[in-house]
Amino acid sequence: MAGSGAVWGIDIGQCALKALRCRPHEKDTNRIVVEAFDYIEYPKLLSQQDANRDELIAEALETFLSRNEVGKDSVAMAVPGQSGLARFIKLPPVEAKKIPDIVKYEARQQIPFALEDVVWDYQPLSGGRQEEGYALEPEVGLFAMKRDQVARSLTPMEEAGVEIDIIQLAPLAVFNFAVFDRLNNLEDAEEFDPENQPPSIALFSFGAESTDLVVTNGYRVWQRNIPIGGSTFTKALAKEMKLTFAKAEHLKRHAKEAEDPKAVFQAMRPVYSDLVTEIQRSLRFYESNNKASAIKEIVALGNPMQLPGLQHYLAQNLEQPVTPIDKFRGLEGGSVTASPQFNDNRLSFAVAYGLCVQGLGASQLSTNLLPEEIVTKRMVRAKKPWAVAAASLMMVGLGVNYLSHVNAWQSVDVDEEGWKKAISDSKGLTSQAGGFSSRDSELRDQFNRISQIGENLQSNTDGRLLWLEVIKAVDSAVPKDTRSEAEREKTAKDLTNREELHVESIEPQYFADLSEWFSGPVQSIYSRALQSAELKDTAAAEEAVAEGDAAVEGDANAVAGDPAADPNALPGAGDVVGDPAMADTGMADPGAAGQGFDEPGMGGGFGGDAGFGGGGGFGDDGLGGGAPGAQGPTGEGWVFQLAGHHFHNSGENANFGVEDEGSNFVRRTLIRNLLEGTVMLPDGVDADGQPNGEMVEVPLADLGIAFPVLVTELPIMDATYNPEAESDDQAGRPGAGGRGPAMDEGGFGGFGGFGRRGAGAEGMEEPPENWELRRYDFVVQFVWQPKPRAERLGLTGESEEDAFNAGF
Repeated sequence: MAGSGAVWGIDIGQCALKALRCRPHEKDTNRIVVEAFDYIEYPKLLSQQDANRDELIAEALETFLSRNEVGKDSVAMAVPGQSGLARFIKLPPVEAKKIPDIVKYEARQQIPFALEDVVWDYQPLSGGRQEEGYALEPEVGLFAMKRDQVARSLTPMEEAGVEIDIIQLAPLAVFNFAVFDRLNNLEDAEEFDPENQPPSIALFSFGAESTDLVVTNGYRVWQRNIPIGGSTFTKALAKEMKLTFAKAEHLKRHAKEAEDPKAVFQAMRPVYSDLVTEIQRSLRFYESNNKASAIKEIVALGNPMQLPGLQHYLAQNLEQPVTPIDKFRGLEGGSVTASPQFNDNRLSFAVAYGLCVQGLGASQLSTNLLPEEIVTKRMVRAKKPWAVAAASLMMVGLGVNYLSHVNAWQSVDVDEEGWKKAISDSKGLTSQAGGFSSRDSELRDQFNRISQIGENLQSNTDGRLLWLEVIKAVDSAVPKDTRSEAEREKTAKDLTNREELHVESIEPQYFADLSEWFSGPVQSIYSRALQSAELKDTAAAEEAVAEGDAAVEGDANAVAGDPAADPNALPGAGDVVGDPAMADTGMADPGAAGQGFDEPGMGGGFGGDAGFGGGGGFGDDGLGGGAPGAQGPTGEGWVFQLAGHHFHNSGENANFGVEDEGSNFVRRTLIRNLLEGTVMLPDGVDADGQPNGEMVEVPLADLGIAFPVLVTELPIMDATYNPEAESDDQAGRPGAGGRGPAMDEGGFGGFGGFGRRGAGAEGMEEPPENWELRRYDFVVQFVWQPKPRAERLGLTGESEEDAFNAGF
């Protein structure tokens, strides 16, 4: 460990290496002194296709070490937020000494990897209360990073001979900076009240590839990564104006001096709009989930904020002032902070500042993702001389002990009559003990066999209804037309407006590890669906975006038609365009290949090249592939595949619009029912908690049904339907070569059929010979991890009689 008392905070970004060297202030504990800084810009962005990332970082570190002396200073470095995982968990009231055990349990649930494969740390957040040794509703921050990601981040430092003492996620370094510099390290803050929290500040830390949004009131922190950064503007310029990346970057930095500034700003206009849309959606999501804490200030960080007009555009569209940092309140540096290079890049030093605050022990969050084995290795190396001395003394002691035993052994004559008898007796006892041990093993094996037979019998009693339950559950989830035959009309319009799905096949497949199914394409589909669900409450934001689209279109027409328009004009207030990513419903691309499943109803099912499988797994960019909350199933279980179709699609026969057709109708009905639906089962219990067989509603989730995914996104096809057909193949055909969708009455989602397959009410008017309908084919998959009734009723581990009764 370092011994100079100073700390280097090093932020290796996508565009440049930023570093600050700080030490504690002599008098004021809420201020630190900066003694040196460095800003080394790479010749190319690390994310460019022709850039050698390792070589560029090595050259920057070599330049840094040639200018600065690290010596015995501590070194803290930041890693991108998307490379790690951050979770904030509210625990129930618990003894303070048991918090580590509970957090370890939560870590196994929250981290989608084995704990041996990640580096993780946690810290209780400020503001918690304790009474008589009990923590009352404490909140804990849990942070993790895959070991290979940590090793990749440390490699350039190790090769340069720099020993890292602290590894911290960049958004958390921004949080430490904000609390220390903007909130005076909570010195004058009032006692934390969860129901009446102090106002928060929002910080936008703009980077080259992405933007970290951090919202905090000093006691709680919320962060999100937005995939829009400085290079996004450059790529937009390069694409729109057909320039190389280097020329587009130069034009972006000198936009006002360009020959046609108006064209430059128009090329970057969509990026401005997308950025504001993402920020608005994120802030509204935060406010909807944290109503007790209002945002009082917005602070902008990062060199992309120097883009002309960006600050004004953000303030205008967010309807709140956006303040760029013009001075660090808690940082004193004299000639260092007065340097022109420091001031030119001041907005990019917030992460390095936060790292220095943590390295000096003045931060609110002090978690460290440096692997323990590295810390141990350094401790051993520091104490190696003492260890060698101790080992030498131990060897001397063992040698003396060995000699004493040898002398004692040599003093015994085994040929004497007394020793012979004693040795013979000991061998007899050893043989007798071996016999007892063999008999014990034999009896144990016999007991285990009988116990296994009992367990199998019990499992048969408790599990004989599982498949009946899941089939009934699926039947309850498939939407059907609940009208009687007499109420139905034998018309194409009536068939089109029925809210029903027609399931043609159900195929289950067992997986010893369900993560094999979830990884790859299914994970990507589910992640997007999950992200859409998390932002479900932001309908107001979507309406604002829609209004912004119209405003942007009108503004664009005005500019196109007015040659005298101001060339320096930027997008105005309300010019917020829609969000293409969030407009996606979260399902797969209609043309996406390699999903690993057959086309619906084509008989391929599971297995082989057409079944489940595919590579993928979690992405290289961090835990969960960079998708928030995409934690898939683990352990053994079954995956069900439902293939079918429906005619509930817009057209001249429909009483609904395109928003309720095709895949949207499947998601609104079947997918939602699988997630939120219930099924009537005899799971009732009496007042004493004993099963009585009463029919009650049981959530499908309690049966182990989860992760429903629409794995296909096929187009809606025109179909010719013959209601008098004698076979399924003749009933209805999509286009010219589809297969008949009709099913017998009583099947999953079957509509009862028409003609010979299920005649309607007597006296119904004769239908036309053929109907022209619109048909949508789908394939839905979901996970089933069976939960026997005894487990659902909480009888697991109780008496055998209770477990047996739970089976009825």
